[in-house]
Amino acid sequence: MMALEYSSSYSLLSQLFITPYFFIFLLVLLYSISSFHVTFISASTPTTSLSKVEQDQERLALLTWKASLDNQTQSFLSSWFGRNSCHHWFGVTCHRSGSVSNLELDNCSLRGTLHNLNFSSLPNLLTLNNYNNSLYGTIPINIGNLSKLITNLNFAFNHFTSVISPQLGFLTFLSVLTLSSNNFRGLIPPSIGNLRNLTTLYLHTNKLSGSIPQEIGLLTSLNDLKLTTNSLTGSIPPSIGNLRNLTTLYIFENELSGFIPQEIRLLRSLNDLQLSTNNLTSPIPHSIGNLRNLTTLYLFENKLSGSIPQEIGLLRSLNDLQLSTNNLTGPIPHSIGNLRNLTTLHLFKNKLSGFIPQEIGLLRSLNDLQLSINNLIGPISSSIGNLRNLTTLYLHTNKLSGFIPQEIGLLTSLNDLELTTNSLTGSIPPSIGNLRNLTTLYLFENELSGFIPHEIGLLRSLNDLQLSTKNLTGPIPPSIEWKKRKEKK
Repeated sequence: MMALEYSSSYSLLSQLFITPYFFIFLLVLLYSISSFHVTFISASTPTTSLSKVEQDQERLALLTWKASLDNQTQSFLSSWFGRNSCHHWFGVTCHRSGSVSNLELDNCSLRGTLHNLNFSSLPNLLTLNNYNNSLYGTIPINIGNLSKLITNLNFAFNHFTSVISPQLGFLTFLSVLTLSSNNFRGLIPPSIGNLRNLTTLYLHTNKLSGSIPQEIGLLTSLNDLKLTTNSLTGSIPPSIGNLRNLTTLYIFENELSGFIPQEIRLLRSLNDLQLSTNNLTSPIPHSIGNLRNLTTLYLFENKLSGSIPQEIGLLRSLNDLQLSTNNLTGPIPHSIGNLRNLTTLHLFKNKLSGFIPQEIGLLRSLNDLQLSINNLIGPISSSIGNLRNLTTLYLHTNKLSGFIPQEIGLLTSLNDLELTTNSLTGSIPPSIGNLRNLTTLYLFENELSGFIPHEIGLLRSLNDLQLSTKNLTGPIPPSIEWKKRKEKK
């Protein structure tokens, strides 16, 4: 009995002894969580009200800039007056603290410069959007004094000149930087590599020159990179392979040279790869087959050589494949038949040889098939008749032989059929009269013979018919003659 009472008393004393410490522990834990929460919030958004001095500085910075803009712009910003820039000023949004957070002035026809905008007086700015205005001059060096919290900077579609300021590299919280469609010149500054939080970088449609800096490979958060329509030279840096989150890579319309780097195979998230209209050389790397998410691949208008790799057939998500105007040789790979989602296939103006593969008839989604200006031989496969969605079929300027297949008449969506400058023989198939949507039919410079089928007169949408070949006989159908006479009047 005594032992039981002692044990019970000891248990109670133990609980009383432990409880205060447990209470203190809870208080410390709650204080730590609260401190972390406050620290996190204050790092991203001011929670305390701004002092009158700070509010006056923001207001004065905006009014000073407004006064430097042209008269029409000042009239447009007529709501910018009074003592509180957070009170119904057009395009101005504020934090709850009363500090300016966003300047959204896109599509406002603003005209003037940024030279009189005191960036350091806007310490809590998160977004500065001047898209599609008439701002000109340079981006001031003190752009680096913008709030270090700024995440979105958009100066696209203006008239800015000079170089891209290296001080932009100080804005390390930026997730979107858009400087496209201006007149920026000079180099892409290596300091761009400091912007590790960037998801979108648009520098396209400017006058940038020099090489793409290796530091671009430090932007490992990038989803969307567009450097097109500039005068960039040198090679594509291998560091591009670090951008594992890229879904869009546009570098077309530049003066880039050298190889397509093997490291491009690492960009497995890519949906859209456009390297066209450059001076790229060497073969298309076999490792291109790793990019299984590609829907668009444009490599046209380069100096690529070698054969089209069989691995191209692994890109089963492709909608649009354009490899035209290069120096590609060898046959069209049979694996092309795996690309069942293709709507556009352009292989024209190369040095491709061999037969048109039967597997091309598996591409039932094709709208546009252009294999012209190559060295293709053999007959036009009857499987071509499977391509019921074709609107354009260009096979001209090859060495094709044999008959035009009757199955051509199954392509009832065709607008444009060009088979000229080949060695096709036999007669024009009467089934051609089924192509009621044809506007252009070119069959000249072949060895076709026999009568011009009267069914050709059913092609009432034709605007351009060229059959001129010495072996064709018989009259031109009356409906075509009538159309010709009507056009002469």
